[in-house]
Amino acid sequence: MDFITWIIDFILHIDQHLVEIINAFGIWTYIILFLIVFIETGLVVFPFLPGDSLLFAAGALAVLDGSILHIVPLIIVLWLAAALGDTVNYHIGKKIGTSIPEDSWFGKIINREKMEKAEAFFNKHGGKTIFIARFMPFIRTFAPFVAGASRMNYRYFLTYNVLGATIWVLLCTLAGYFFGNIPIVKDNFSVVVLGIIFVSLIPMIVSVVKSKMAKKKVNLNND
Repeated sequence: MDFITWIIDFILHIDQHLVEIINAFGIWTYIILFLIVFIETGLVVFPFLPGDSLLFAAGALAVLDGSILHIVPLIIVLWLAAALGDTVNYHIGKKIGTSIPEDSWFGKIINREKMEKAEAFFNKHGGKTIFIARFMPFIRTFAPFVAGASRMNYRYFLTYNVLGATIWVLLCTLAGYFFGNIPIVKDNFSVVVLGIIFVSLIPMIVSVVKSKMAKKKVNLNND
C-alpha cells in the first residue's frame, strides 16, 4: 500500500484506525491526536491530514463506556493543537513566506503575485478569512501561512484564529459525541466522513463559483 492509498484509507476508515491507536497507545492517544491536528494546521506541507473527520471520530469514541478518551480533555487538547498550529503556521509564513525561491515547487504554489492578492484580500475582509478557512480542508492549512507572509495584522489574526479553533473543535467533536454512535451513522461511517469532507468544501466551492461568475461578468462588460 503506497502512502497516498494509506492516507485515503486512514481518512475513510478513521474510526477503525483511531481504535487501533487507542488500543496500542492508551492515554498517549491524546498526544497523537494533538500532533496530527497541530501538524495539519501548523505545517503547510501537510494539508492532506484528516481534520474534521478526525475530530468527529474522536468525539464518537469519547462517548463509549470504558474509552480512554473523555470529551472535556479531548476538546481542550484538540483546541490547543488547532490554535497553536495556526499560530506557528502564521509565524513561519511571516518568517520565510517572502523568501521562498519562485522556481521551487512551493514558490510556484505561493508566489509574489499570490502574496499581494492575499494581502489585499486580508485587508479587505479582515480576520474573518481565517475563521472561514478553518472549516475548509487544505485551505485551513495554507491560510495562516499566507496571512503571515502577507503581514496580516497579528492581533486580528489571533482573535479569529482562537474563535475559529473554538467553533471548529466544538462543532466537529460534539457532533461526533452526540451523533457518531447512532446506528445508521456508525454503520455507514465512511459515507459520513465523505459527507463531512463535502460539507467542509462547500465554502470553497461557493467562493470559486462566485469568482468565476465575477470574472465572466467583467469579461462580458468589457466586450
